[in-house]
Amino acid sequence: MTVTTDADRFRMLAQIEQGDGFIAALDQSGGSTPGALKGYGIGEDRFSNDEEMFALIHAMRERVMTSPCFTGEKVIGAILFERTMDGLAGGKPVPELLWERGVVPFLKVDQGLQEEADGVKLMKPIGGLGELLDRAKAKGIFGTKMRSVIERANPAGIAAIVEQQFAVAAEINRHGLMPIIEPEVSIKSPERGECDRILCDALLKALDAVPQGERVMLKLTIPAEAGLFDRLVAHRAVLKVVALSGGFSRDEACAELAKNQGMIASFSRALLSDLKDQMSDDEFDASLGSAIGDIHKASTVKD
Repeated sequence: MTVTTDADRFRMLAQIEQGDGFIAALDQSGGSTPGALKGYGIGEDRFSNDEEMFALIHAMRERVMTSPCFTGEKVIGAILFERTMDGLAGGKPVPELLWERGVVPFLKVDQGLQEEADGVKLMKPIGGLGELLDRAKAKGIFGTKMRSVIERANPAGIAAIVEQQFAVAAEINRHGLMPIIEPEVSIKSPERGECDRILCDALLKALDAVPQGERVMLKLTIPAEAGLFDRLVAHRAVLKVVALSGGFSRDEACAELAKNQGMIASFSRALLSDLKDQMSDDEFDASLGSAIGDIHKASTVKD
C-alpha cells in the first residue's frame, strides 16, 4: 500500500471536522472479543484458541466494513483493533479499503486498564507506543484512541486520568497522528453527574494548556446533564467530541445523544448489537443500514 500522502491526511482531517456522520468503534480486543462474538451468534464452541477467535471477529468486521451501507456518507470514521489494522478486507489492507470508501481509519493504542485506585482505572503503560504509531501512520491511519474509566467522583483520580491521557496524546501528536482521548464515565456510577462535572472542568484546564496549532479529539460518555460538554465542543484545541454508548441500548444512546449539540456518536455495541452471523447478506446489510441510519440521525439532527 502507498503511504498516505499529506493531501490524503488533509482530506481525512476535513472529513472528521466537516463530515456529516459518526465514527464506528470496531476495536474490541482480547478481553471483550468472546462477548462480542457471542452477541453476533458465535459461541465459544466455534473456536479453540486466540487465533481462531480473532479470525472470527475479523470476518465479522470485514462483513461490516465491506457492506454497501458502510461508507463515508454516514460513517466518517472507524476505530480499529491493531490486528484489524494489519489485516485485509475485500482483498485490500483495511485502512486502504476504509479510506477508499471515505471512512477515516483510527487505531486503538491502549493496552488495557490498571486496577481501580482513587475511583478510577488508569491505562496500563503502553509498551512500544512510538513504534506502533510510526507503523500505523505508514499504513494510512489518521488517529488513535485510548480508554480510561471513571467510577467515582474523586477529583484526584479524575485529575490523574486527564494528566495521563494528555501526556500520551502529546506524544501521539508529535508522531503526526490525531489522538482521541477517552476518559469513560461509567453509566453505572452512582455519582455519574458529579463525575461528568469534575471531568469537564479537568478537561477544560488541560485543553487550555494544549499548544496553539495542536488539537485532540474527546470520546466521552453522554453526560447525565444535556449540554454539559458544550464548552468542550467549542474549545479551540478540540477537533471533535464523540460519544460512546457505554452500555446503553441503541435507542437509549441515540435519544440521549440527540440532546447534546455538537457531539457525534462513536458507538460499538449500539451499532453492532442486531447483527448475526446467520443472517443472509441482504438481512445483514439491511440490519446494519438501519442501525447506521439511527445513529447518523442522532449525531446530526439534534433535539
